Amino acid sequence: MSKTKKFKTQSQKLLHLMTHSIYTQKEIFLRELISNASDAIDKRHFLSLTDTSIPATDYEIWLEPNNEKRTLTIRDNGIGFTEDELVDNLGTIAQSGSKAFQEKLEKEDINIIGQFGVGFYSAFMVAHKVEVRTKSPYSDTGYLWSSIGESSYQIDPIEKKEIGTEITLYLNEDDTDNEEDYSTFLDDYTLRRLVKKYSDYVRYPIKMKVVVKEDKKEKTEIQTLNQMTPIWKRSKSELKDEDLNEFYKHQFNDYEDPLLTIHTKVEGSLTYTALLFIPKKVPYDFYSEKYEKGLQLYSKSVFIQDKNKDLLPDYFKFVKGLVDSADISLNISREMLQQNQQVKRIASNIEKKIKSELEKLLENDRAKYVEFYDAYRLTLKYGVYDMYGMNKEKLQDLIMFKTSSSDDYITLKEYVERKPEAQKAIYYATGKNKAAIMNLPQMDLVKEKGYEVLFLTDEIDEFMIQILNTYEDTPFKSLQQGEADFIDEEKKESLKAQEKENKDVLKAMKNALKDKVKDVKLSARLSDSPVCLVSGEGLSLEMEKVLKQMPNAQDVKAERILEINPNHPLFKAINDRFEKDPSTIDRYASILYHQALLAEGLPIEDSTEFSKYLVDLMVDSNKN
Repeated sequence: MSKTKKFKTQSQKLLHLMTHSIYTQKEIFLRELISNASDAIDKRHFLSLTDTSIPATDYEIWLEPNNEKRTLTIRDNGIGFTEDELVDNLGTIAQSGSKAFQEKLEKEDINIIGQFGVGFYSAFMVAHKVEVRTKSPYSDTGYLWSSIGESSYQIDPIEKKEIGTEITLYLNEDDTDNEEDYSTFLDDYTLRRLVKKYSDYVRYPIKMKVVVKEDKKEKTEIQTLNQMTPIWKRSKSELKDEDLNEFYKHQFNDYEDPLLTIHTKVEGSLTYTALLFIPKKVPYDFYSEKYEKGLQLYSKSVFIQDKNKDLLPDYFKFVKGLVDSADISLNISREMLQQNQQVKRIASNIEKKIKSELEKLLENDRAKYVEFYDAYRLTLKYGVYDMYGMNKEKLQDLIMFKTSSSDDYITLKEYVERKPEAQKAIYYATGKNKAAIMNLPQMDLVKEKGYEVLFLTDEIDEFMIQILNTYEDTPFKSLQQGEADFIDEEKKESLKAQEKENKDVLKAMKNALKDKVKDVKLSARLSDSPVCLVSGEGLSLEMEKVLKQMPNAQDVKAERILEINPNHPLFKAINDRFEKDPSTIDRYASILYHQALLAEGLPIEDSTEFSKYLVDLMVDSNKN
């Protein structure tokens, strides 16, 4: 006898919410219905182990599109429903049979996907009518449940031999005005694509009859649409590098093998599997705003999200891969994560694992680490600098530099271990490349002393060093900023005497340069070069260059100090000219200042003046 019943909740409003607000994409309905079918098979299989009245069978899920009737059927041979179960589960929205079943089993090893009892109603996003034909082993008859998704549903007894459930969706008419093409869900290609995307790793075969052409003739064949066993759930001993490489290239659309693969499985209070990859080449859009970091997220092998940003810190955003966990808490639509401690703990564990694997690579395979570092060093360096150095201690031992002593990279730890005991600082210099830095006048004395100098050639470098400040209690010291701290006392005293002796010419040069420099002084750091430009404490000359290149750059300027080599013949010549004709000092001061700018890689401030004074100097030289 046919029975018409009202939904037990305020159905009309809740069903409208289900079909219009909870899910962001209509295609999700197929994932939900396949997941429900998988749950039903899980239940039947588990109960068959202890109840002889429930026969075991070859478990399958079928998709059956019918273009003529405009229907899509999802059929399974799972546990089915009794009449009471239909009322309890399909007649009460948000009543989850899967959740209740799992609560009964508690400690048993069974994997049930559903938890909210709302996935079934996603069918009404694409269908104006839904029919459920079902039979339970605990019922002598089958039942037809049907509804148009409004305020009521109908249950009728039917003849049905096999245990299981068939859900038939009567698809909505296409709405071209709103670009709603429901008929696409009858297309073989679309169905294969959606199964591949969302349900590729459901443990039971998902099958469909497909018409294929062979020798210009059409024939129907049965295809299994899913892989069933995820590669990440296979034991590491079974997996070959070739398997993982092929999976990576297929899953993440790369044509090259990954540089590094990280496969980890964690069990206990928090259970998850992670399969992570570091691409060999930097993605083309990696440094653009369009690039999205994140890991693919699966819950019990069912695809949930493509790029979950919460599972990766920004400084490891180059990592691709996936996480599969039964412990994460999803929102009602299973499309988004709820913010919870499980997610944070998984993310923390993944971060530690990536760092640990990179440290192992650095220690055991230096060449491969250098390959990785050349590709992704800017991301690591920005991670040190970002958030006021919150993560600097995590990342500082992954950072490397080229130096004045070698073309090979070294770590900060290696630098500190091999520096002379008397050396009290970690010296660095900034420039476009090694050649430019080696030619800096400030390198004169450290070359003589044999001190190793870190080369900072990336724009982020000096900002990162400022955040680091020290490494293992050893301070960083720029050769291009502040006082030189490696000068012995004897030289310091000699310099003081020379400055006193030449105070008039130094004062005259300072007055000539006016607001261009803060001071003109004799240098302790120069041995071969005649002049150099250094900055005072605070903003460095290199930072000035970087900041001026930024959008909406402010008119920032580092404090300039012009240092002159007191032992260079040029300084003696200037002194001689100054004694004979003090008015010449303006020209010499300007030429020296612009020479120092060029050496530092800074633009000449007044090219006309610089050219004129050079011409005057050459003319005067010719007269003499």
